[in-house]
Amino acid sequence: MKPKRPRILILNAALSGEAGNTAVALEKVRGALVRGKKAEVRVVTLVGDDDGAGGSGVAVGEKRARGFAEVKAELGWADAVVFGTGTHWDSWSSVLQNFLEDATETEGTKLWFGKPAACVVTEHSVGGKGVLSRLQGVLVTLGCEIPPMSGVVLSKVAQMARAHEPEEAGDFWGEDDLKIVAHNLVEAAKGTRRWKAWAVDREDFAKRWME
Repeated sequence: MKPKRPRILILNAALSGEAGNTAVALEKVRGALVRGKKAEVRVVTLVGDDDGAGGSGVAVGEKRARGFAEVKAELGWADAVVFGTGTHWDSWSSVLQNFLEDATETEGTKLWFGKPAACVVTEHSVGGKGVLSRLQGVLVTLGCEIPPMSGVVLSKVAQMARAHEPEEAGDFWGEDDLKIVAHNLVEAAKGTRRWKAWAVDREDFAKRWME
């Protein structure tokens, strides 16, 4: 029997909502997921133009972000989740922190158990890798599964390096790796496990570069 299309929720927890770099990255993930009808996708943005005073999340400017209470039903609908956030002083956004705090009471429940989770983190220069690793740790503790190669950090500095020194920076995370994230998340949700890998430096990782 042909596996059903998995239902995937993309959760944009960036402070800049639909206007920032995280939104651009998540739209590329969405495009990869819907291409070829691989998955049924819904996108929820915690900080949006239509937010009102009724949101249960933290205040962002004059508005309140959507919180866990507003997203719980969508999480129940989803077979897998993509989390997206920017990097703020070596941590994720305040709206995501609030979301995770409010989700504490659902730790170890069917809302999370065995649900594959991917992470997309954006950063200007540094700090994002620590955010990614810690976020994946939180999601595992909630009950999620982390598929292979399903978390990336997209950095302005890395993209500049890829543009100027493509031969030296070919294994730096880039936009093409979002397709790998999308593919592996679908494979995990379907249970078919046909994993893909992004570019890996197997030769020059110990190369001396300081003079």
